[in-house]
Amino acid sequence: MFVPRLILTGVVLFLLIAGIALGAARPTSGAAPETRYVVRAGDTLWAIAAGRYDGDVREAIWRIEERNGIHGSTLQPGDVLMLP
Repeated sequence: MFVPRLILTGVVLFLLIAGIALGAARPTSGAAPETRYVVRAGDTLWAIAAGRYDGDVREAIWRIEERNGIHGSTLQPGDVLMLP
């Protein structure tokens, strides 16, 4: 009778500690917060991505398109883009 109660107490204690540990670990949203970018005349997604991201420009363009719901490369001056 004592052993099952001890096991139950151990399991409850483990779950409590695991819950606290998982609650304290917060996911990060990346190296930097999102920034807003106002499109100017002549801007292209390629130029915006190439000037602000390291690595593959195509991946940066895809991320910008996904974040802003852009389908195609047409930008209008005054558009506000969220840059992830």
